[in-house]
Amino acid sequence: MITPQDKELLAKKGISESQIAGQLSCFVKGFPYLKLDAAASAGKGILLPDTEVQKDYLSAWKEYINQDKTIVKFVPASGAASRMFKNLFEFLGAEYDQPTTEFEKDFFAHIANFAFYEDLKAACLKNEKQDIPALIADGKYKAVVANLLNESGLNYGSLPKGLLKFHNYKDGARTPMEEHLVEGALYASGKAGKANVHFTVSTEHRALFEELVTQKAKVFAEKYNVEYHISFSEQKPCTDTIAAGMDNKPFRNEDGKLLFRPGGHGALIENLNDLVADVIFIKNIDNVVPDKYKDDTVLYKKLIAGVLVKLQAQAFKYLELLDSGKYTIEEIREIIQFVQKKLFCKYTETKNLEDVDLVLYLKSKLNRPMRVCGMVKNVGEPGGGPFLAYNPDGTISLQILESSQIDMNDLKSKEMFENGTHFNPVDLVCAVRDYKGSKFDLTKFVDPATGFISYKSKNGKDLKALELPGLWNGAMSNWNTVFVEVPLSTFNPVKTVNDLLRPQHQNN
Repeated sequence: MITPQDKELLAKKGISESQIAGQLSCFVKGFPYLKLDAAASAGKGILLPDTEVQKDYLSAWKEYINQDKTIVKFVPASGAASRMFKNLFEFLGAEYDQPTTEFEKDFFAHIANFAFYEDLKAACLKNEKQDIPALIADGKYKAVVANLLNESGLNYGSLPKGLLKFHNYKDGARTPMEEHLVEGALYASGKAGKANVHFTVSTEHRALFEELVTQKAKVFAEKYNVEYHISFSEQKPCTDTIAAGMDNKPFRNEDGKLLFRPGGHGALIENLNDLVADVIFIKNIDNVVPDKYKDDTVLYKKLIAGVLVKLQAQAFKYLELLDSGKYTIEEIREIIQFVQKKLFCKYTETKNLEDVDLVLYLKSKLNRPMRVCGMVKNVGEPGGGPFLAYNPDGTISLQILESSQIDMNDLKSKEMFENGTHFNPVDLVCAVRDYKGSKFDLTKFVDPATGFISYKSKNGKDLKALELPGLWNGAMSNWNTVFVEVPLSTFNPVKTVNDLLRPQHQNN
């Protein structure tokens, strides 16, 4: 089944034949659904700290960053913006020439409010010899859209979101990448004023990101009095997954070569693992707002970071106590309560464990990477949510789950999913060192049984694609996880171009 040509391709990618065999077996057997205990909610897995408690957490973060700690802001930024313009691509291919749908009408009615308007106007003048108002007056709506999306114009249909102009300012428009640089200065800079920001990008767009950094980083460094350390990485070829035909055998291109596909955002656990840091913030590239709306974002990033470092300090204290061997029964009970009540990890068999096994169990649950995740109230957005779920070892812990991981044929599970009160906005802060100061190998805390199979096509042929356990789902399944409610004002993603017309993205 594996040809010499296949072996050459596998060697180039750094993928073993056993990995291929394992991936193909996933197509055959599929992935099990996770067994749910409950949807996490306020007071049941989701913290709602009051004003006084918030002050304590904010103080803890302030104290932490005044130590010699390395803080990194990690931003997945490789995604293309093509889906953001889905409606406009459909308009280009439509039989009609005038804006017809509500989306199309909104786009043209408010076109001057987009931060890219001046660039688009210049592209239209260059290519059409008319500006936007003149083209619209002549009914040449599609010419305007073509200049926005196509390579001869702004090429926004092929660029990544991180490089598109999102927000207007008096001194010029900003891209999401620039907004993340500003955020890095506001809540993720350490004692020496260093702001470490890391972007994962696609190979073909890396040079464009680096060029923008060269242009802008110095400006923001002076404005916010920080020293930027900006780095980039790309998804590793070894995280690509093999595609299969509907018969679960390797899918081959017309030239006979095996077809590999990117493994999804779960592949980025490798990139995250390569970072040398104490604390890492994670946030999606498109969830940014102009400066005048950033106060809540900055406040709650510091807040969840404060929750993280306080919990980590307590876990370290308990691990050192367990290592010493000098502890009382009362102290063991206190540690059990911490694991159950503060880290939300429950195990019904704890009471039946012998002393040595109990200590080993507590050490294993305390000595893990830790993350605190902001959760917003559910407003009907598609995507994952917070749950208390069963783990392979019989424990119950907090997990972020996608609908594909939940058995919707099970009435109880379906009801939990549908009645969930909160939503995952991808708002994480992570502690990735152990109590002895060593860096965790994050790849050891992935649950491989939480992948996902999707159905695609290539050259008219149906195929199955394998996605690795999601970065904030199964890739962090065996981390200690805590949820904190954050306000909806901190969640402002841009899924379609018209989302940029929302008040939260307008800066006038």
